[in-house]
Amino acid sequence: MAKFLPSLCFFLAITIPLSLVSQATNDEWVTDAHATFYGDMRGNETMYGACGYGNLFKQGYGLQTAALSTALFNDGLACGSCFEIQCLNSKWCKPGSIKITATNFCPPNYTKTVDIWCNPPQKHFDLSMKMFVKIAEYKAGVVPVKFRKIPCVKKGGMKFLLQGNPNWLLVLVFNVGGAGDVVNMKIKVSNSNNWLQMTHNWGQNWQIPQNLLGQKLSFQVTTSDGKMVQSDNVVPSNWQFGQTFEGKNF
Repeated sequence: MAKFLPSLCFFLAITIPLSLVSQATNDEWVTDAHATFYGDMRGNETMYGACGYGNLFKQGYGLQTAALSTALFNDGLACGSCFEIQCLNSKWCKPGSIKITATNFCPPNYTKTVDIWCNPPQKHFDLSMKMFVKIAEYKAGVVPVKFRKIPCVKKGGMKFLLQGNPNWLLVLVFNVGGAGDVVNMKIKVSNSNNWLQMTHNWGQNWQIPQNLLGQKLSFQVTTSDGKMVQSDNVVPSNWQFGQTFEGKNF
């Protein structure tokens, strides 16, 4: 059962082609996958993690979450995507399906020769225990599953958490509806008409190495299905680091 392995490369900007992001389209079931679980029924071990969302209860994700294997995680750009998962062809299966949001990374373990569920090229979901026991018996430990990517249904607007320092702005975007997985972000300040390209840092954190203090901020957010939502002047000019602001949603 996997644990989140902190990355040493949080501040590495990564650019991934849009075509590589979507692993499954809506309504298309993929059957060559497995699921395990980590943590207990309270889910404390599932908090924080490689997507940067922090406390998942506070951010609205709760325990309806999973850590994705390398084949699905896409260097963090799959964070926020939503899946429907159903146990398949096992005596331990329970009827019905679950819907989860990707909030963490299930790291590969190249020292093992068996039970290497999160190693490439395997598609794997390391679920919270609460979600796992909805589709399979606890004692199963691991079960084959089928899954499909589904639209994310979120309450309220998209959220932007501002972090960084006076010369570098890092924005965590979360509570994203629609496709859920952000693949591009742009930012505009109130004293300019130009949209500035942000770069992917880690998880769903996006960065720009500029001093934007004292400016109203607007965002353009694009998800893996190519749709874009623009939130104009969603951040007031007196913003401070550590604050969260709410914009439009898909």
